[in-house]
Amino acid sequence: MTLDQMKPSSEGRIKRISVKDKLGQRLMDMGVYAGLRLKVIRNAPLEDPMEIELDGYFVSLRHDEARFVEVE
Repeated sequence: MTLDQMKPSSEGRIKRISVKDKLGQRLMDMGVYAGLRLKVIRNAPLEDPMEIELDGYFVSLRHDEARFVEVE
C-alpha cells in the first residue's frame, strides 16, 4: 500500500521510498525515510494535501508525492 491510499487516523511504518530524483531527496530532507512510524492526521477538504505525523512533527504532502512512499 502507498501513503496516498491511507485514510485519516491510519497508522503504519514506511517500507521504502520508490523515487530517487529531487523528490526523493526532498522527502528525505523532510524526514520521510524507511522504518519510520507515521499516522495520517487528515486530508484537506478537496483531498489534497494530506497531513501526516512523523516522529512527533507534522508534514503536509500532496497525494502525487505520497504515492511514492510504500507503507506496511
